[in-house]
Amino acid sequence: MKKIAVLNGPNLNRLGKREPEIYGAKTLEDIAEELKSSFPEAEFDFFQSNHEGALVDKFSELAESDFDGVIFNPAAYSHTSVALRDAISGAGLPVVEVHISNVHTREAFRHHSYTAEVSKGVIAGLGTDGYLLAARALLGLA
Repeated sequence: MKKIAVLNGPNLNRLGKREPEIYGAKTLEDIAEELKSSFPEAEFDFFQSNHEGALVDKFSELAESDFDGVIFNPAAYSHTSVALRDAISGAGLPVVEVHISNVHTREAFRHHSYTAEVSKGVIAGLGTDGYLLAARALLGLA
């Protein structure tokens, strides 16, 4: 059974309440349930933090684990965090970066992602379906 970590960055704990016109009505719990029911052949571990260091620490833990890949929505940290870029690179795991909104149609500062540079792939603008597509890719189903 493949093991996939699902990491979410700042403000995603408010998903479903925060700017639903941009991010939709689903919560992280809804996404977790959808992943588990769509891919019963996989094991998922879910983690969310508003703190950059906690996410860096999680990548360090994953590097020493038996996980097969990571679905990562770094949120705003994708545009600012060299520390997370280095944590992804150092973990040695395939990472698929997910953004619920299309960051390329938003403010100019969102157009560059430090974390995308070291990710296997990036899915943006497909809503929460991006998590399902990322899981398919990491499970070799895409």
